[in-house]
Amino acid sequence: MDHSPADETFLLELLNTTPVVDGVQQDLLDGDPGRAWLRDRGGDGSAAEQQATRAARDALQAVARGDEPARSLTPLLSDVRLAPAIGDEGIRWSPTDVAPARGLAVRAVLAWDAVQRTTPGRLRPCANDECALFLLDRSKPNRARWCSMATCGNRMKARRHHERTRSDAAVPGA
Repeated sequence: MDHSPADETFLLELLNTTPVVDGVQQDLLDGDPGRAWLRDRGGDGSAAEQQATRAARDALQAVARGDEPARSLTPLLSDVRLAPAIGDEGIRWSPTDVAPARGLAVRAVLAWDAVQRTTPGRLRPCANDECALFLLDRSKPNRARWCSMATCGNRMKARRHHERTRSDAAVPGA
């Protein structure tokens, strides 16, 4: 199964539809904005698609966090068949006979599989415990820890610096 950078981007965008804003977790797939989000990514924005895509997102988040084994994704691919399409770049395997409401959910699971096979261990949750976002580490050393260096990275470094200076000040003669 081939995958494209667009599929990786879609997967990461989907995983990141539950951000924490002002300490409260949001769901960007809820309501009319959620339907618009689905339409913007090639879906039809139906309630059934919203439900199927949310189920796929929740299952993929649990697997990416290590809370569930990969086999827990099996129900999301029930009845999915792949068919080859031959082009100038070679063979691309595409799902066939997938109900439109499940199209984006299946695309997300197939993108996750491709990421796992081509770049294992690089899809992970942000190391900031207060963040609910995910990252796909594309760095050569595979050491990225935060969804964003500008937000979580700086926040975590500032927190560690504050804790170090506070503990140094608490030690007499330090």
